[in-house]
Amino acid sequence: MAAGLAGCAPSTSDGGGSGKDERSGTVRVWLFREVGNGPKEAVVRKVVDRFEKRHRDVEVDVRYIPVDSRAEKTKGAFNDPDSAPDVIEYGNTDTAGYVADGGLADISAEFHDWGPARDLDATARKSVTVRGKQYGLPLFVGVRALYYRTDLFDELDLKPPRTLREVARAAEKVRAAHKDMYGLAVGGAYTYGAMPFIWAHGGELAEENGAGKFTSTLDSAAAKKGIRAYTSLFGDANCPARTCARMGGNDTVEAFAGGKAGMAIGGDFNRQAMEDGEAKGRYAVVPLPGVEKGRIAPAFAGGNNIGVLKSTDHRTLAVQLAKELAGKRTQKQLFDAMGFLPTFRDIRARVAAREPFVEPFVETLEAGAKFVPVSPAWGQIDASLILPGMFQRIVSGKQGVDGAAEEAARKMDEAFDR
Repeated sequence: MAAGLAGCAPSTSDGGGSGKDERSGTVRVWLFREVGNGPKEAVVRKVVDRFEKRHRDVEVDVRYIPVDSRAEKTKGAFNDPDSAPDVIEYGNTDTAGYVADGGLADISAEFHDWGPARDLDATARKSVTVRGKQYGLPLFVGVRALYYRTDLFDELDLKPPRTLREVARAAEKVRAAHKDMYGLAVGGAYTYGAMPFIWAHGGELAEENGAGKFTSTLDSAAAKKGIRAYTSLFGDANCPARTCARMGGNDTVEAFAGGKAGMAIGGDFNRQAMEDGEAKGRYAVVPLPGVEKGRIAPAFAGGNNIGVLKSTDHRTLAVQLAKELAGKRTQKQLFDAMGFLPTFRDIRARVAAREPFVEPFVETLEAGAKFVPVSPAWGQIDASLILPGMFQRIVSGKQGVDGAAEEAARKMDEAFDR
């Protein structure tokens, strides 16, 4: 791009920040460093090479930051624009919090003019939206389904469960036949594995009252049915509370992968762990069923987004690069390289057609996945372990479902009201 085009131009959305929109120079990008990051870097390198060829006076500087330290590094970037990137990868549950912190630019106008956006699934779109405005582009989605041991099911003449009640019955039969195993590995600290039980019973975590204000509904009758269904899986007949109460999601996946559980609720992103463990060649995956036959329990749609920082001096270039990083071509390549599920329904359908493993996860997404409350308070609610604390108090016998749900709802409301 000719040097004469560099300068300042008005942004197309209310991005705030420096007000500059330079069309040359260095565009800085922060992406997450994954385990086995090489294939991701190769995909991103191709995107960068294409971008730099089209913008001759632009250099793209990509840095990979550790996932474990992302929170402090991102907050530091918001507070120090001089060292901040222009484009950033972030977890989709962080959207509302980062918007409240003033870190992410409103790119609503560019989002609505972006042709591929029409093929995004509704949950992915929701993950970048705060009060009707878009603050990023979905990069990939992760969702959970039911892993089960095919050899044990054959041995015990079990069929893949078609309802949550059948899941519980199958778990008890596996445990009865193999006392050294969990039937279904569950965890008191496994928030995202428990949520489908609440949603499947018609419950919600919270309801929006307008203007971004939320009130917890964990203490509703429907939510308590789901809480009761999940916590009933803790006990000697399936997963003993003395051990399973403190287990988190990774613990349940490790138990299944290590041959210590007949079933587990795991993600498409857990496949490698299964392939590296004792379960290799002896498992299959189906959507976690709902309360009634033919229904799928709504799963939490996790994943990552690509955003533009409000402080950028290269807004137009940053948005263009974000679109390249989160575009259909890149999402397909990231699936091939890393197994990340695309957020575009058409691309997802294509990869599922040639990769049977992802079919139950895609089916789960298409049935209607759910998301956490799009509130800045969610980060505090999650970090404060409000839901795990509720589950653990119930399975340990310290509180009943009613009392624990009411206490958790109160704590959530206190966080929402801050």
